Parts: sequence; structure tokens; C-alpha cells
Amino acid sequence: MPIATVNPANGETLKTYEAMGEQEIERRLQLAEATFRTYRTTTFDERARLLHRAADLLEEDQQDIARVMTTEMGKPIQQARAEAAKCAKAMRWYADHAQELLADEEPADSDVKDSGASRVRVRYRPLGPVLAVMPWNFPLWQVVRFAAPALMAGNVGLLKHASNVPQTALYLEDLFHRAGFTEGTFQTLLIGSAAVDEILRDERVKAATLTGSEPAGRAVASTAGEMIKKTVLELGGSDPFVVMPSADIDRAAKVAVTARVQNTGQSCIAAKRFIVHTDVYDAFAERFAEGMKALKVGDPLADDTEVGPLSSEQGRRDLEELVDDAVRSGAQVLCGGERPDGPGWYYAPTILAGITREMRIHREEAFGPVATLYRAADLDEAVLIANDSPFGLSSNVWTRDEGEVDRFVRDLEAGGVFFNGMTASHPAFPFGGVKRSGYGRELSGHGIREFCNITTVWHGA
Repeated sequence: MPIATVNPANGETLKTYEAMGEQEIERRLQLAEATFRTYRTTTFDERARLLHRAADLLEEDQQDIARVMTTEMGKPIQQARAEAAKCAKAMRWYADHAQELLADEEPADSDVKDSGASRVRVRYRPLGPVLAVMPWNFPLWQVVRFAAPALMAGNVGLLKHASNVPQTALYLEDLFHRAGFTEGTFQTLLIGSAAVDEILRDERVKAATLTGSEPAGRAVASTAGEMIKKTVLELGGSDPFVVMPSADIDRAAKVAVTARVQNTGQSCIAAKRFIVHTDVYDAFAERFAEGMKALKVGDPLADDTEVGPLSSEQGRRDLEELVDDAVRSGAQVLCGGERPDGPGWYYAPTILAGITREMRIHREEAFGPVATLYRAADLDEAVLIANDSPFGLSSNVWTRDEGEVDRFVRDLEAGGVFFNGMTASHPAFPFGGVKRSGYGRELSGHGIREFCNITTVWHGA
């Protein structure tokens, strides 16, 4: 895949870039290693000052970088502006909380005495250069939620971004440099996917994080495992959105639309499988379809656009194949199910009902504005359908019954359970999944500690 900005609204190639050669990659690896030796000794106050400055600059750049993101991958411009604002918020949160999150821990006095020590501390120390392999769908946020905690912990970053968002990737390197971080603290590697394996095998790279597809996660995890290096993986998702009879059906249906089509449905944590109790199925389905039909599909640079183009022609083709397979196997199209006329890689907001286990869309992630609708006889069947997926990233449940809340928390196989609202990420809360959605956690204290050497410091009596 070429490293290029191709506008998904019309298919026009705007900029192309040459991949970095071996000599430039080597220079950057040397620089990362050398920079880490000194950067790891900086104080939390100094790191926080730099990260706050990066947040300030990002807010100043918000309009411009939002337009770049929209032009590169098709995100509706209002959502692109919100993404930039969210990144600045996360930077400030980690700048303000990292020292507390990574403070030395003191074990109980009784345990210290029992060990024969006079004092014991647990200290969090940085690992070194960390390789981040990031996707195009949230081209700022995915990187910042790695970079902010990693830099505050004293690590340095090497970014291999998706090949269709090179301008965003280069902007991120420039942003941290303008904020005052030294050149080797955060570097963008303009490389193709084939170059990742060799870089990850390099002894100077101490760990890796990847957000992306399951095949990409398998490849990185395999190499990292061979080299015995720490990894964090956030992979696909096919999140359930469960609606029980006690729910506010009007509100649930309204939020369901946003939960499905955020980022034109190209989000790992977008709700994708809508599992509705039979007592309220018809009412929910009617309102849900009305909301999906009413969405404004169009130019992603227009402020009133709610659904833009898919990021690539191949992405639309993959989505169409899932829909066509389901329809051939008996699924009913409640709305959408087709590509609009005209240029660009658009696809109509779609709801498919009558889904069966034999359909590909039941097992595979639909990365676009396509929802699948299921009827559940009771809570037990709702849980069974929700868990009948290889993925386990997050989940959404609509109920006012506290007994049902307890059951869903206990039984849903997911890294998050969101009640009476849609899944969202926040820097204070851990984010990640189970099963084929990956392992490890981003954000919160859990995320900042993922790439730390957790060190026991023991002093004899």
C-alpha cells in the first residue's frame, strides 16, 4: 500500500511520500536510544510542562488538523474537531496525574519486616523506545492515548502510522517537537507494514503497542513473543447493544444510531450487534430504522454531515460483501443496503434483521455504518447472543433493573460494560478487551504502567 493521502470523498490522490530507507530508519533508532538515556532522567514536572505545551499547540491547531484528518480518512469534520479536543484533554490529564499514578509504593510494614528488610519500595521505571503501530480510523486519538502516558512515564515513542494518514503522522512528530520535546523523544517512521517486523526485532526497541486488525495483531504478537518483548494489543470489536423491556426505548434507539455510525461506523468500540428483548423489539426496530434513514450522508467537510465516506474503496467492498452474504442467507434489509450514486466511497446507513449464526456478519466485524438486529426471548438469550462472538472489546446495556445490571456485569465477556449510554473512552478509565479483541489496557493508571519496569527495591535491615 503506498504512503499517500487519498481523499475518500472523491478518490483523488493529494500527496504521496517515499518510504524511509534503511539508513534513515537506522538513524532514527539510534536517536531514540540515545534520547532515552537522558529523557528517562527528566522530572515529572518537566515532562508535564512539555505535554501541557503540546496540548496548547494542539488546541491552536484544532481547525487545521481536523481538516487534515477529514481529508485523509473521511471523518466528518465536526467529529474531527472533537477528536483533536479530546487529545488535548488526555494530554493534560496525564500531565497532571502521571506522578501520582507512578508514585513509589510502600508494602505493609508487616510484610517488610517478614521479608527481613528495613525498607521495601515498588518503583515504576520506563522501559525505553516503544514502537506504536497505529490505525487510520482515529488518527490523532489512537496515537495520543499511547504517547501521553508513555512520554510521561519516561519512555520514547516510535510511531508507525497507517499508510493512508501520513500527514497526520508527520503532524504528530512536529507537534511534540514544537512543544519542546527533544527530536528523538517522539518520531514518526514513514514505512510500510513489511518493515515493522525487522524494527520490532531490533534490540533497541523494548516493547510495542498495536491498535488495528486481528491479522496485524497476530503478526506483531508473534514477533514480540519470539523476541520476548511486552505488547499491548487493541484489536477488533463487534460490540453488543442490549435493550431490555425496562429501558427508555426512545432514548435507547436515538443513542443506538450514534453508537453505530460514529466515525461512519469505522470504530472498534462502535455498537454493531443490537440485541433487543422480544417485548420491545418492534418498537425499538421502528425507531432505530427511522433514525438511521434520517442521517445526513455527504461531504465530510460540511458541518451538517453525520456520515461521511468509508476510508477506502477496499473497505467499502469488504462491507458490501458482508451485507450481500447476509442477504443471500436470508437477512432482511430494514434500511440501506446499497452504495449511493456518485463519487467517493460512501455506503448507506444499513440495518439487517434476521441474522443467523451461519452468516459471516455474525462472526466478522462490520467496519462501516451497518447494524445487525437480533431478537432475544429473555435475559439469558440476550447474554448468549452477546457472548457469541470472537470479540470482547466493550458492550452496551439498556435496563433500569438492578438485578439485570448485576447479571450483565457478571456474565458479559467484554472489557467494558456501559449501562444506558454508549461506549466511550476517557483518560481516567482503563480501555481494552478480551478474547480476539486483544490484551493489556490503555488509559488510566493501568495504561501508563503497561510500559514500565515494575521494580522491587529492597533494603536489608
